[in-house]
Amino acid sequence: MSSITFQKPGTLTALPPLSLYIHIPWCVKKCPYCDFNSHQAKRDLAETAYVDALLTDLQTELPNIWGRPVETVFIGGGTPSLFQAASINRLLNGVRALVNLQPQAEITLEANPGTFEKEKFQGFKEAGVNRLSIGVQSFNNHALQALGRIHNRDEALTAIDTALNLFDKVNIDLMYALPSQSVQTALTDVQTAIAAGAAHISAYHLTMEPNTPFGHTPPPNLPHDEAAQDIEDAVHAALLSAGFQHYETSAFAKPGQACRHNLNYWQFGDYLGIGAGAHGKISYPGHIERTTRRRHPNDYLAAMQSNPPTAIGRKPIAAEDLAFEFMMNALRLAEGVPSVLLQERTGISPAQIAAQIQTAQQKGLLDKDPLYFRPSEQGKRFLNDLLQCFL
Repeated sequence: MSSITFQKPGTLTALPPLSLYIHIPWCVKKCPYCDFNSHQAKRDLAETAYVDALLTDLQTELPNIWGRPVETVFIGGGTPSLFQAASINRLLNGVRALVNLQPQAEITLEANPGTFEKEKFQGFKEAGVNRLSIGVQSFNNHALQALGRIHNRDEALTAIDTALNLFDKVNIDLMYALPSQSVQTALTDVQTAIAAGAAHISAYHLTMEPNTPFGHTPPPNLPHDEAAQDIEDAVHAALLSAGFQHYETSAFAKPGQACRHNLNYWQFGDYLGIGAGAHGKISYPGHIERTTRRRHPNDYLAAMQSNPPTAIGRKPIAAEDLAFEFMMNALRLAEGVPSVLLQERTGISPAQIAAQIQTAQQKGLLDKDPLYFRPSEQGKRFLNDLLQCFL
């Protein structure tokens, strides 16, 4: 394996926290806006074979993370809640047998309201899942239909209520700037989510991603840019007034309810990514590498059954790209990160990028606090312009 060695003093004196991401790539139906690695499920999901493959994948990666504690687990997709509780239980038991999963680890499972069954979700809790993320997107039935979702408003509300009775931590995913959406209908969505009682709400602007049906043919009646900005401002203001903290570009949480797994991403921590199409980032004392897995589930399963290392791609991050990659994550956080974290997580000192820091500050995009890398209010709104300073 090739590697990039940092310039002195650019070695890591301590490795960052480690998380585990597990990708389950199947959905009941592929949504037209989704560019994630997800595939419409057939009747037989081959759950047993896929869990076997995930555990083989994890075992193959063990030499690269040996002895390191795992702080958080995130089971994403796709729609992981399609799997039976017994499969998730076997998966998490296998994870515990292979890695040093911390007793207080945050274990998140993504769920779709259209796949909600109380008994199954009780089983997820008994398997060790302690945080549920529900992909609601909207409580407006017309909007849900336009987005190609398989659930309706009532199913979403029932799912949230059931989840809150089972799990201490529940997240609701919402989208805004939807077809035919007004400020008022967007506010109705977010106020419904707040009233439902979840303490974490992720609010995303609907975007037309390349290589998706919406990317090829956008839906009619999308709000124009100014209207979309008005909607965003109203959504954010409603969440803030309800006591949510806007701690990351698209994430709002009541105090103590921030997603620990995602915080580790944004603070440039490490994460092992297993499953079809999963991405990872692993640090070593002298270099940092990105990992990828074969995207198609059939290719991934075949490789894991015959020759696991062939399913895994590894690429060191070039030393000259590290500062940008660090900032691309850290500056999504409203409060930024301590400036010492740059050297701790990349081996690069702030002095080595002093010119870029000064440029960002002169443009009014980065706060001048020497102890923190923190976006200004303008920098939060024009995040891409801020990141360009570090390219």
